[in-house]
Amino acid sequence: MSEVKKIATRESYGNALVELGREHDNVVVLDADLAAATKTGIFKKEFPERHIDCGIAECNMIGIAGGLSLTGKVPFASSFAMFAAGRAFEQVRNTVGYPKLNVKIGATHAGISVGEDGATHQCNEDIALMRTIPNMVIINPADDVEARAAVKAAYEHVGPVYLRFGRLAAPVINDNPEYKFELGKGVTLREGKDITIVATGLEVSFALEAAQMLEKDGIDARVINIHTIKPIDEEIIVKAAKETKKIFTVEEHSIIGGLGSAVCDVVCEKQPAPVYKIGMRDRFGESGPAMELLHKYELDAEGIYNQIKENM
Repeated sequence: MSEVKKIATRESYGNALVELGREHDNVVVLDADLAAATKTGIFKKEFPERHIDCGIAECNMIGIAGGLSLTGKVPFASSFAMFAAGRAFEQVRNTVGYPKLNVKIGATHAGISVGEDGATHQCNEDIALMRTIPNMVIINPADDVEARAAVKAAYEHVGPVYLRFGRLAAPVINDNPEYKFELGKGVTLREGKDITIVATGLEVSFALEAAQMLEKDGIDARVINIHTIKPIDEEIIVKAAKETKKIFTVEEHSIIGGLGSAVCDVVCEKQPAPVYKIGMRDRFGESGPAMELLHKYELDAEGIYNQIKENM
């Protein structure tokens, strides 16, 4: 059996920007002195005149991006999620969200899989922050294929977009000819009639593994990939609430304000159903190897399986 290919979605982001740059001369990329880490350096190598290093000044970078968008450029402003969504929140809200400017925010190094950088850099709150901003679209791709498609979709969408990428290499699960990325549409990766696991980003591949483990226990789990958290696919969630007994949401993010909360908003209004949220449980992360942290905080396949079994 061939080994599963793994690629960090931050790598996918850098490569997708180059592809976009070749197709569209209005694409410009901004970074906050992190081009080697965010992988916008790949774009800089091919289009140095269209790459702007703003220095360690994320708030200023968002303002520059807003200004460039008013000249007809399509800026992709890049930094770690902690700084792009956290430090620069006021500029993202008032300079980009409020006037609905055509700015794309490429946030890398999200979640505890940042690993050794520790709690200060492990942003588990960015989706919650961005969800509160009117006009903001939020995309959290699961793998390389989806990340590349997400970057293209972000360019084509007119308005603010927050793209969430990871540091850790993620298994490629969407490398099939039938794959189609559609903004705002969830994807059913596995049918099931007992429960539904709704996952996003890095957690999608772990959710699929957990579903296979549950199958051995006679539990038929549906797995849904929600790559677009805002606007969320209400139809696919309502269908799952009607057809299965319980929904489990899985995210590498706080259970407050993220995917789980977005799913709960839908079922509360449209189809009341029990929901259990799996994610960071109102706590900070810590420094350590990424996979060890995912295991400790029960966000790997084993942890998801155990939490589902305990909360059926």
